[in-house]
Amino acid sequence: MSSLEKTAPKRNLKPLWIGLAFAALIIITFLPSSGDLPVAGQRALAILAFAVILWVTEAVSYPVSSAMIIALVTVMLGLAPSMEDPTTDLGTSGALKMALSGFSNSAVALVAAALFLAAAMQITNLHKRLALWILSLVGTKTKAIVFGAILVSIVLAFFVPSATARAGAVVPILLGMVAAFGLPRDSRLAALLVITSVQAVSIWNIGIKTAAAQNMVALNFIKEQFGVDISWGAWLLYAAPFSIIMSVALFFIMITLIKPETSNIAGGKDVIKKQLADLGPLKAPEIRLIITSIVLLFFWATEDKLHPFDTTTVTIVAIAILLMPKIGVYTWKEVEPHIPWGTIIVFAVGIMLGTVLLNTEGATWLSDTVFGSLGLDSMPILATIAIVTLFNILIHLGFASATSLASALIPVFIVLASTLTVNVDQVGFVLVQQFVISFGFLLPISAPQNMLAYGTGAFTTKDFLKSGIPLTIIGYLLVLLFTATYWKWIGLL
Repeated sequence: MSSLEKTAPKRNLKPLWIGLAFAALIIITFLPSSGDLPVAGQRALAILAFAVILWVTEAVSYPVSSAMIIALVTVMLGLAPSMEDPTTDLGTSGALKMALSGFSNSAVALVAAALFLAAAMQITNLHKRLALWILSLVGTKTKAIVFGAILVSIVLAFFVPSATARAGAVVPILLGMVAAFGLPRDSRLAALLVITSVQAVSIWNIGIKTAAAQNMVALNFIKEQFGVDISWGAWLLYAAPFSIIMSVALFFIMITLIKPETSNIAGGKDVIKKQLADLGPLKAPEIRLIITSIVLLFFWATEDKLHPFDTTTVTIVAIAILLMPKIGVYTWKEVEPHIPWGTIIVFAVGIMLGTVLLNTEGATWLSDTVFGSLGLDSMPILATIAIVTLFNILIHLGFASATSLASALIPVFIVLASTLTVNVDQVGFVLVQQFVISFGFLLPISAPQNMLAYGTGAFTTKDFLKSGIPLTIIGYLLVLLFTATYWKWIGLL
């Protein structure tokens, strides 16, 4: 290969993907309808196709695509016949109200509050102190550090409701330990430790309700459609055993498939000790944050048992306390740069789009088209979950955002659940598929925390697949096992 070929600029395909998104929008909008799909439903599906193409290709950023989706919903549904009275149009003012409905949703408020809580951990460096403290306890043997990386991800999942923030806390510490031993960032040891930490983050996105934003998408749709509010403790009962078994599997997969250059990091303890010393003693804001976090965790865990307050309410109260002068840990000026406001916009628009699909019967038509021909409505529940879970895992390969994936698929799964003739809990069926949506194990692009870790240069896509393929297979088989046993025994399915 010539030097000219090596340095040739990469072709920008973004205009092509944007053009494809608009082409799909126009084609689906004007396709002849058989009459079983309302005009508004057909246009909602056209907007969904447009959104999915932009989300998968990342031709524009997620916040930009969100603005485009709001505009399309307002105009296209505003000029469509109303679902209540097909003789009149909904009108752009009515459609605009629908397009902005996601911003008033309690699930969006919880995600925003969770981002403020994660920012508090970052500003005070408490998440880093927790990670260093746990790693200081496990020792310097490679296997012990792998175990420690998993343990750190588990502990932080309870207190830091942001997968990216958790990965951002742990990965630099692990790379510091690798450097202390004199190994480069692209060493086998670096690959082992960094991949372990982010795979553990994904596993515990499943295990804890507040660990990931996409969980809020599913819970919002479940509450709106079924009138069921799943508490923090109930989610933990359903999902934590699954995540514990997956964590054990992760440990053995990692120490078996990626062999490090050394079995003991001689200087690792010193690095941790130095970093802890650099942090100094616990500061007053950290102590206040620890107290607030423990109280918040208590209120989450005892929701519907010892008090009447829901997860969103207690989290917002906690953020208000953290912002108070003298009592809190930061000012608005300090926290504002740490909040990814675009994430909140994307989340609100995702919820809105899913709600539109449900209300316009677009999700019903899509469910019938995708799953109806397979006869899933009369299959045994184990066979149904086996097929739908496989579909869920495969379609995730195209999505970099589990929040976007949940926005697109959960409404479809809700409709599918309502058509099943077998004796199954509809809420449980949807919840199981939400667990699968958090399967970001296969590729670096499958989750934001994966991309954060991949950006360090510590591993290749091939390295990630080494752990991702067996983890995904084990996760799939575990879903089937839990469907046949544990989830049935505790009444989830």
